[in-house]
Amino acid sequence: MDIAHTALLAMDCQAGIVAAYAQPAEDFIGRAVSALHAARTAGMPVVHVQVGFRPGLPEISPRNKLFAALNSPEWRKFMEGPLSSIHPALGPEPADIVVTKHRVSAFTGTDLEMILSAKDIGTLVLFGIATSGVVLSTLLHASDADYEIVVIADCCADRDYVLHKALVENLFPRRALVLTSSEFADLLKNG
Repeated sequence: MDIAHTALLAMDCQAGIVAAYAQPAEDFIGRAVSALHAARTAGMPVVHVQVGFRPGLPEISPRNKLFAALNSPEWRKFMEGPLSSIHPALGPEPADIVVTKHRVSAFTGTDLEMILSAKDIGTLVLFGIATSGVVLSTLLHASDADYEIVVIADCCADRDYVLHKALVENLFPRRALVLTSSEFADLLKNG
């Protein structure tokens, strides 16, 4: 892995999303902190991708089945206030970059590609919540854009464990190197 041309993307790791999807949340947070620490120590850029909307959620179309559900009072609490912030244990740290997205993929409608291009990034290390949402969508876009991809599997979570497992074991390895957080840390430490 060419660290100078690699970035780690921590995606949708907001406090409310972590609490709702990662079970047990403490274990997920511990592994994610370890991966982030390894990347930062190696000098790898860290990009936090968070989902967010303007007040009143004008970016959400009623035709978008997935996002239209966010307009309910049950889900709005995840988009406002402390629950919408990146989990405090994960960052962001001063050198980290934060990208706000309004769709599932980290690329759609954001300046992520411009940031990666400006930093001459050719390899992306991905993790986040949900495996079947932001991780899958971002991985497919990155694959089509010819990025080399690494997925940190134990730093991904999904409410549907069967789907999570199928993606991590069957689909992701076709397009990415799939590692655990400890394997990722060892790779960076040992070169």
